[in-house]
Amino acid sequence: MSKAAPKKAVAPPPPGCTLDINDPQVQNAAIRIQASYRGHRSRKELKEKGPPRVLQALKDVMLIEGSAARLECRISAFPDPFIRWLKDGRELKDGPKYRYVFEDPDIVALVVRDGELADLGRYTIAVKNTFGECSDSARILVEGLVFYDIGSNSTTLTIKRVAASDAGKYEVFVENSLGTDESFARLDVL
Repeated sequence: MSKAAPKKAVAPPPPGCTLDINDPQVQNAAIRIQASYRGHRSRKELKEKGPPRVLQALKDVMLIEGSAARLECRISAFPDPFIRWLKDGRELKDGPKYRYVFEDPDIVALVVRDGELADLGRYTIAVKNTFGECSDSARILVEGLVFYDIGSNSTTLTIKRVAASDAGKYEVFVENSLGTDESFARLDVL
């Protein structure tokens, strides 16, 4: 018969060592830690140091009012960069309206939630590390001929008067308190 190891008592944190996770400074630190971790895995693959580069450019995105829009690009940067997003030259803070997304190993994105006409404009990603900086821009545009209907189990996107310029990749992003998911479909106009 084996004896169970005695349980060790867990000491409370020292006085003054509590964190408010709603504090913007704590949230910014968490973003930097996430970006650093993302880069840690790719450091082994990168041998050359240098200024950041945009590997896949941002593309213009059509906005449907009330939905989310996502601007995405691929970057290469070692050491890990500091990333900022701007709209018409004004810096955007990560929060309820704008969400910075880092996907391993080199995808960065900005999700603009609850789209409205005020969200139209030119969005810029600025990437900077100790060796230099780079940037890229794209626009969020409004499309009055695109509508969507959200049902209990599905969402339908309707494009009225389809033209050849409507052909391309259409993406959907969903988010709730448990996480996010995405899917896409390609539309060919014959």
